[in-house]
This record gives sequence, C-alpha cells and structure tokens, in this order.
Amino acid sequence: MSAIRQRAALLARQARPQAVRNTRRYGSSHGHDHHHEHTVEEKLGTGFYLAAATFAGTWVVYNVSRPGKDGELSTFSKWLKEWADLHQTWETRNDLLAAAVEQAAADRHLLLNAPRNRTHELRFPEVFNTGSPFNVPAGHYVNIDKVVAHYQQQHLKEEERKAKKLAAAAQQ
Repeated sequence: MSAIRQRAALLARQARPQAVRNTRRYGSSHGHDHHHEHTVEEKLGTGFYLAAATFAGTWVVYNVSRPGKDGELSTFSKWLKEWADLHQTWETRNDLLAAAVEQAAADRHLLLNAPRNRTHELRFPEVFNTGSPFNVPAGHYVNIDKVVAHYQQQHLKEEERKAKKLAAAAQQ
C-alpha cells in the first residue's frame, strides 16, 4: 500500500462516529438503589482468640503457682511432688526388670550350652528298611542287626518295668 492510501484509510476510520463506551460501575449489583449501604458481618480474627487464650492461660498458671492458705504448698508443687514419688516407683520397676532380664540370659546360656542328645528314639527299627527291595545294588543297605538287637533289648526292659509296676499295684 502506498503512503497516500494508508493516510486516507486512517482519516476514514477517524471520521466514523465512535461507539459510546459505557463504563461499568461495580458499586451495586441491584441496579437503581444507590442509597442503600451493604451490611458486612466481620468475624473476630484468630488474633483475638489467641489473645483471649493467652490471658486465660496466664491466669490459670498464676493461680496454680500461688501457695495455698495457711502456708500449704502450691498446686504446682504438689504435682511436682507426685512426679518425684513416681521416680522411686520407676526405679523399683527398672530393678525388677533388670533382674528378670539377667535371669533369662543366664537360663538361655544354660540351655544353649547343655549337651544335646544326638540319638533319636525310633518307634520301630524297620524304619531303616523302608524303600523298594528290588533293584538294590549290593552293599547299598547297611546291616542293622545291632540296631534291631538294641531296640529288642529296650522293649524287653520296658515290659519288665511294666510287669513290676503291675505286681506292685496288685499287692496293695
């Protein structure tokens, strides 16, 4: 565009009547009643409540720390004395607990250092011979004749003991 044409377009725009611009007023949302004022309820802030709580707390602490009538101890001193008595109770409890822990440790050392029985009592000696009797290579199964003899001997002793017990019960 040439400079003359640009200048002509600008003058044409300025010559047009401008639209009336209405400014918005935020004073009232109800329209024509401009004389009525809005009522706003203002709440008490947290500062007021903190000040009131501080005042009440100070008053309580002052009354608790004052000595009683006729030279009695203050309430605060009485509470401290109760806590001092609890010190003795806790000391007694701690002594008992320490003694119990020491006894438990001594018992545990006895159990851990006791000799253990490495043998297992069997309900029947044939437990060693459980398995397929077929296709067993030579020497695979151990000779357990000594084990069988031991358990037979133990069985005979047990039967003897039972017979003596029954005889003693029959005599009474």
